[in-house]
Amino acid sequence: MRVLVIEDDEELAETVAAGLRDARMAVDVALDGQAGLARARINEYEVIVLDRDLPVVHGDEVCTRLVAAGGRSRILMLTGAASNDELIGGLGLGADDYLPKPFDFPVLVARIGALARRSQPSIPPVLEHGDIVLDTASRSARRAGRPLELRPKEFGVLELLMAAGGRVVSGEELLVRVWDENADPFTASVKITISRLRAKLGDPPVIETVTRAGYRI
Repeated sequence: MRVLVIEDDEELAETVAAGLRDARMAVDVALDGQAGLARARINEYEVIVLDRDLPVVHGDEVCTRLVAAGGRSRILMLTGAASNDELIGGLGLGADDYLPKPFDFPVLVARIGALARRSQPSIPPVLEHGDIVLDTASRSARRAGRPLELRPKEFGVLELLMAAGGRVVSGEELLVRVWDENADPFTASVKITISRLRAKLGDPPVIETVTRAGYRI
């Protein structure tokens, strides 16, 4: 899952980003509205966490432009104000959810997960293939009842492949959807992660390499 955090408080933004990465998400950070809009135009995000009170371009305007652009990203708006009028105003701009500050981090993670599931058509919170079970809510995976100790990128790749339902997923799509903007497109990161994931999944093998196309389960 790839998330964009647009928050002008640098310390809070990095704290949120670090926590979301620990929850096996790929995270980019923008510190003002203009930078956030630029990243949203370039990259595909399942969820955008948007502070309402932003410099350069206000969060309300950012939300309006994102919605008008017709992207698939779900928007979770953050604000220091918790009144009903503020909530109604934020949702009226097209935000998909609204969370007042301060917030409990597990609640933020849960809401991002719920919004991410809504950003894709008909993907259940628990994905299954044979004896492999992946729970997107708890960010956990098992095979034949055995817990899989997956790194964030390994979890993200497995989630995307299982959600694809047998469709071939290219290495480029995996890089865009699972890694953040700091990823080097010319590295072997995807191949290395696939190799590690195969080793952790064990036998019988379930991830197939489709020559010059990508990977599928």
